[in-house]
Parts: sequence; C-alpha cells; structure tokens
Amino acid sequence: MEKEYKLFIGGKWVDSVSGQTFQSFNPATGELNATVAEAGEEDVDLAVHSARKAFESGEWAKMSPTDRGKLLYKAAQKINDKLEFLAEIESKDNGLPINETKLVALPASINVLEFYAGLANKVQGATLASPNNRFNFTLKEPIGVVGAIIPWNYPIMITMWKLAPALAAGNTIVIKPAELTPISTLELIKVFQEVGIPDGVINVVPGHGSTAGNALSNHPGVDKVAFTGSTVTGQLVMQSASKNLKPVSLELGGKSPNIIFEDANIEAAVNGALSGIYMGQGQVCAAGSRLFVQESAYDKFMDLFLRKSESIRVGNPLDSSTQMGPQVSEEQLKRVEHYVAVGLDEGASILTGGKRHEDAGSGFFYTPTIFENVTNEMTIAREEIFGPVASVIRFKDEEDVLEKANNSIYGLSSGVWTSDIKRALRMVRGLQAGTVHVNSYGGLDSNTPFGGVKQSGFGRDLGIEALDMYTVTKNVWVDLSEEGANWFGL
Repeated sequence: MEKEYKLFIGGKWVDSVSGQTFQSFNPATGELNATVAEAGEEDVDLAVHSARKAFESGEWAKMSPTDRGKLLYKAAQKINDKLEFLAEIESKDNGLPINETKLVALPASINVLEFYAGLANKVQGATLASPNNRFNFTLKEPIGVVGAIIPWNYPIMITMWKLAPALAAGNTIVIKPAELTPISTLELIKVFQEVGIPDGVINVVPGHGSTAGNALSNHPGVDKVAFTGSTVTGQLVMQSASKNLKPVSLELGGKSPNIIFEDANIEAAVNGALSGIYMGQGQVCAAGSRLFVQESAYDKFMDLFLRKSESIRVGNPLDSSTQMGPQVSEEQLKRVEHYVAVGLDEGASILTGGKRHEDAGSGFFYTPTIFENVTNEMTIAREEIFGPVASVIRFKDEEDVLEKANNSIYGLSSGVWTSDIKRALRMVRGLQAGTVHVNSYGGLDSNTPFGGVKQSGFGRDLGIEALDMYTVTKNVWVDLSEEGANWFGL
C-alpha cells in the first residue's frame, strides 16, 4: 500500500485542484493507511469532461464491442494475478476478514467482470413487426457518461457491479469511492490502466459525499447515476440528479427478514442466520437483521444460535482464523452502540454481546449481539443498524410472519427456512423483497439480478438485466415505399 494516493482523471494520477487531502485509516488498528487527494467540484468537472471526450471521440468510442470485451477479460485475468494483494488492501481499508476478501469478494468481482466481458458483443436490439412498406427496428446504445457512487462495505466488489456492465455496454465512468475506503478502488483501477483501457474511460474522484458526490450527481455532463448506500443518502442523490432529469439506479438499505419455520433443518438455519447477520460485521445492506423464529421451534433454534454466536472469533482481519473484523469507523461503532441502547430502553433483552470487544485490539470492534423479546414495532426492528446485531422476533404461523415481515419500509432481501416446498413457494409469492432465499441466505451470482423494492431502491445490479441500466433504446423507422409517407394527402 502506498502512503499517498491521487485522483485518477484522463488516464493520469493528479492532485486535486484545491490541493486538499484527507486521511484514510485502518479500522482494525486506528493507524493511518494513507493520505488521499480530496476531489472537489472542479475535479469532478474535469473527470466528467474527460469521460465525455473518451465516450464521444476517443479510442473507446471507435472500439468494437468484441475488442472491448477482450480488454475487460484481460483485466479480469490481471486482477486474478493480483488477488492476494488486492484482498489484503481491501481488508486493511475496511476491516473485512481476509477470508472474506480473498475467498468471497475478490473472486466474485473477477466473476462479474468476466461475465460482462462475455456480454460486451451481445448488446442487441430487435427487428419489429411492420407493414411491408416499412422497416422498423431498435438499437441498444450506451447511455454515455456514468457517475458511480460506491459504499464502504465492499468497495472493490460494488465498484465492479457498476463498472463492468457500464464499460461492457460502451459507456465511460466517473467513480466516487466512499471517503472511508478509497484505497482499494484506486489500486483496482491501476489494473485497468495496466491492461490498456484507454485514457478517460475510467476516472476516480475520492472525496466526501456532500462535495464530490453531490457534484457528480447533479453534473449536467453525467448521463446516469448508479448509487449503492443508505436510503437517506439515496434520497439526496435522487434529488440532486433530478435537477438534470438523469436516470438513477439505487441499491439502498434493508431490514431484511430471515424466517425459520418449525420444520426447518435447524442446524442449517442457524448457520444461515449466523452468516446472514454477522458476515461483513453486519455491515451488509441485505443482512438478515430481523430473525423471525416460529414459537414451536424457538428454544431449539435459539440454544444453538446463541452458542455459535458466542464462539465467533473477533479480531485482526488479516489473521485467517478471524471470522469477524471491526466496524469500519468510530462513527459506525457509535451508531451500533446507540441502537443497542435504544433497544434496551424499549424493552428488548440482550442474550449475548451488546458491547465493544475489548480483547480484539485497538480498533473499532464490537461483539456479536443478539436481542430477544423484540417486537416488530421497536426501533431495532425497524431501522437499519448496519452492525452485528440480530433482533429475534417470535411468530405463530405463515399469516402472522408475512404480516410482520412485510411491515417495513424496506424490501431488499429475505430468507425462508422450511422443508415444505408448498409453504416455501407461498412465502416466495407473499414476501415483499427483491430477493427471497429458500433454505439459504445471502447468495449472490453474476447472472442473478440484485436490488430491492420500496425504500430499498429500484433498478438492478448484476445479471443481463443490469445492462438495461446502462443502455438506451433507439427506434429506427425506415419508409420503404416509392412515394414516401403522405400523411396530408398532398
């Protein structure tokens, strides 16, 4: 890891116009990772103009879709060669355990890039039914300059969710990484530069949301904004983008229900519940943070869930035996503490955890936490905590749990554990969520669209469907008659 990082604009590493910088810290130790150039409005403007030039008249604009795909695939291979290095950078940047970055996030990112590299020459329009005197068809064209605003929980992976389909479709991009975790994204972009992605196609402007993020969202030269983050910030991004009526895709927060019926495989359900709430330190938008357990299975499930939660190894994210690392920042740690205090004030009971993990080190560590005696009306069951805090809620039957599960402003993900396939499919139809997992929780795949409903956002990342977020449909109408259309009979 370098000690100083610059902005990446027009194929060059440059200081910010203002000369301002900010510091990025390792959340596991509190130590300084690096000093990073801080983008402001002028820097964003330069990056957008660079992307516009590359889109309209540069080498990228003239490149065939097949050649674009080959370049993207070459980048995927190069990332694979540097996987361990990038995984360690990511773990130092945001505190994810090294096994999560090395075995999950980085391989998934490579897979996404390979998937869209293969789709680059398959972005196709259609021939439409028309009378014999007319030829009518559509073209799928790149939307233009994409502004991508990336969260801090999985920087490389979610950067790839935006970058890969955008570039495969022929767009150019300006990326604003989260101010807490800019380094892994900057290191990732070096790979694309090394394999020969033309100058201006990818630009990176680290900075704060209120300045760089806002400037990117409302810039008239940006044709589309892709955002992943909190619902509150997503609302601000949408308001900002509306000034120029640009399309926006939003993957936002969640308070996802993970539902365990009495006939579930209890051990499998416990394991799924553990990964659903504690993976990524609970800093996952799709976390199964509302854990609904049927009354008749409650004691059996909770006994095992409690024992396994208390055995989770919290500590140095670079240690391969670590299962849970630190929260990303002191601010995020205090947010978790605030919600735990609110949960206690409102009458919920802590079974385990509920405090900082003092033995893990000097970073921002919190203990895996379980609340019981939770009602669906409590704050900890309604608001996104974004930490390792499970709120366990009892339910009686299908009707009861569906009503409770859907009683939320969010609708991102959900899980159902049962051995009854008919019940599972009834729940699939009834749950208001972008994803329903059956006898599993949290799976992602490059060919599977991911996104939410209600205040969890709209639009989809991943899958062929995501290409629709980065293309526009143009209708072409060709008159084949000798005399041409004579609408007025003249």
